Amino acid sequence: MALLYPTYFPTITSYVVMTQSDVVEFEVHDSYQKQTYRNRCYIYGANGKLSLNIPINFSQKNRQNTDNIKIDNTSKWQSIHWKSIESAYKTSPFFEFYEDEFTSLFNAKKNWLLDYNLECIAVINRCLGLEMKISKSEVFRKTTSHSDYRFLVNARKEPQIQTTTYIQVFQEKHGFINNLSILDLLFNEGPNALTYLKNHPITF
Repeated sequence: MALLYPTYFPTITSYVVMTQSDVVEFEVHDSYQKQTYRNRCYIYGANGKLSLNIPINFSQKNRQNTDNIKIDNTSKWQSIHWKSIESAYKTSPFFEFYEDEFTSLFNAKKNWLLDYNLECIAVINRCLGLEMKISKSEVFRKTTSHSDYRFLVNARKEPQIQTTTYIQVFQEKHGFINNLSILDLLFNEGPNALTYLKNHPITF
């Protein structure tokens, strides 16, 4: 069993772990922390690595659990995110094949960050053809007997993880960008993405 945080369109590394685990337990009782993948992901845009951040209602003064974090819908963040994804991957081999799967994620208003992240993961799993056994944590434990991959949530302090190369849309301009969102692998590799994830070594 692997223990991870459910993040916004998780990194390729997180998906390598999830794909190769018999059961995935999502940590849902943690204290929310900023500057993590909980509400952000990175894609490959025309100008290089691009961050997509979900705006949230969060106060550093009052500690909140992730399952209580509300999305701030005062801006048109969903439209901005989808336009960025479309611009980044419209020329990729498999964008048109999958794009209809994502309509509900960006057209309907979303209120809770945790629920939205789990919905995004469900869509990705469907696109990958990945049947994943998922459970949710009942309480927060600092240590666990499970394989603990919660450290992968750290967007700025993540370990040096090198993902196996594949062809990316703007690779000739900026070179290969490591460990992006699973979206990058899906739109570039299509049905081969699942094989990539199953065979990728876990070396951290």
